[in-house]
Amino acid sequence: MSSAITGYAANENGKQRFQKVSDEYLDQVYFHYGPTGGTLAGYHQYDAQLEDFSRKSIDAEISALKTFEKRVEAIHADAAVLDETTRGDRAMVLGNIRSALLTLETIRPWEKNADNYSGACANAAFVLMERKFASPDERLRSLIAREKQMPVLLDNARVNLKNPPHIYTEIAIEQLPGIVSFFEHDVPMAFADAKDPALKAEFAQSNAAVIAALNSYLGWLKTGLLPKSNGDYRIGAETFSKKLAYDEMVDIPLDKLLEIGWADMRKNQEHFRQVAKELEPTKEPAAVLEELGENHPAPDHLLDAFRATFDGLVGFIKSHHIVTIPSDVRPIVEETPPFMRATTFASMDTPGPFETHATEAYFNVTLPDPSMKPQEVEGFMHSFNVGTVISTAVHEAYPGHYIQFLWVPQAPSRVRKLLGANTNAEGWAHYTEQMMLDQGYGQPGAGAKDERESKFLRLGQLQDALLRNARFIVGIQMHSGKMSYDEAVAFFQKEGYQSKETAVVETKRGTSDATYLYYTLGKLEIMKLRADMMKKQGAAFSLEKFHNDFLRQGFPPIKIVREAMLGDGSPTL
Repeated sequence: MSSAITGYAANENGKQRFQKVSDEYLDQVYFHYGPTGGTLAGYHQYDAQLEDFSRKSIDAEISALKTFEKRVEAIHADAAVLDETTRGDRAMVLGNIRSALLTLETIRPWEKNADNYSGACANAAFVLMERKFASPDERLRSLIAREKQMPVLLDNARVNLKNPPHIYTEIAIEQLPGIVSFFEHDVPMAFADAKDPALKAEFAQSNAAVIAALNSYLGWLKTGLLPKSNGDYRIGAETFSKKLAYDEMVDIPLDKLLEIGWADMRKNQEHFRQVAKELEPTKEPAAVLEELGENHPAPDHLLDAFRATFDGLVGFIKSHHIVTIPSDVRPIVEETPPFMRATTFASMDTPGPFETHATEAYFNVTLPDPSMKPQEVEGFMHSFNVGTVISTAVHEAYPGHYIQFLWVPQAPSRVRKLLGANTNAEGWAHYTEQMMLDQGYGQPGAGAKDERESKFLRLGQLQDALLRNARFIVGIQMHSGKMSYDEAVAFFQKEGYQSKETAVVETKRGTSDATYLYYTLGKLEIMKLRADMMKKQGAAFSLEKFHNDFLRQGFPPIKIVREAMLGDGSPTL
């Protein structure tokens, strides 16, 4: 009896030690050096702080990360010391630390990516505007404190940026007019309800200084930095593999990953060809793809088209026992914030896990830029055809990211609420696109008005799957030096079945989001986990229980979810 008590105490002691260290890491490093993320998480003690990109601060962060890496490593991960959830959390914190060190010391975006600086200014303001977690005056006070630090942040950019990739500087230049406009119009409008005259006068000054600093930065990027932007965006195969291991706990060699990516792409292309032939027996798949693309809402009806999907999706999820929906509150559909429009078509912006006051979630959709010519608008809108509107609504909202967010309160620890793997978050959302159609959504009377529309919905889902397949291959090939930027654009069009406009946006994103293979990678890992669970449980398998148990874990790499759900360390792929 006494030995059992001793063992239990040792277990508790190990868990308590880890919780203390992980809490200190999150408070003293993770949010200390990323205060905008603190605001986003719902920790409003960070609201007046701004990211510090001075070399002194970067060096201090590297030093702090190394200290915490040693402290976490010192807590042994064997079962006698830590329970299963805490072992998983320890692995996640170590991965997070090592990924941050790899980013700061090896990838070095602070030295290469001009958009990180101007984007940080916009994001720091946006998180104080988007949710009304405090009075307008109180949030405006925090914004002023942040704005006063923004000119220095942009000065640091001029010191830090050394021979960046040409494409990075181009993207920053492309984004900046939208960011300037954001500070000129959106930010003042968001605080129009502020009462204190002195505060408003102070804001007028701080905001004008930010606008002037951003305009000056834009001028410097065009004349000072762009001519000297001859650097390489490629991170290399070795760094790519390390990043994948730290972020996603995936250690499959890149050549083997490419085989997996190509096999899934060919499977989806063949499925697309089959459905296209059923629709239009005399046409080539490319012609059917063009017909699908032309079947889209008018740009000024796009937001309404997304809102109109919710009732049908929610009804189907409930009637077919897909997953438990923990809340009846719907996300708010709105236009994407200006500083995100160059690299994203749609996104879900959910409140942080510790946000207690402003708990709205926003479904952001990027509308065509007013400066686009009519044929460019048409090309852009092909990405929002009748099939991809459904696929995107499933991915972002039901039962994708929004449902994931609704399950966060049930995650087993603070670490699982705040840290996570993209293979889990994006893998789940991408997995649901196919899963919903496989379960019968999109059939006549269940999301589609007739058999023809049903086939178009499947083609839209497959087009989105092929987009993710192309990201998978482009990310590896571009960053290991086997594919050029122009070849990547062509690849998205030819193999990924995307329009030229989409291909350009996707390739730009891939230059800085190297491992954006995590959509398909995570989807394939989840599908294998489901197959293995079905095999193990046989007739007792329940899809709803599988999905609920998956979401209950939070956002750890699928390897950790597998161990929790299957009880073994079998391969994720």
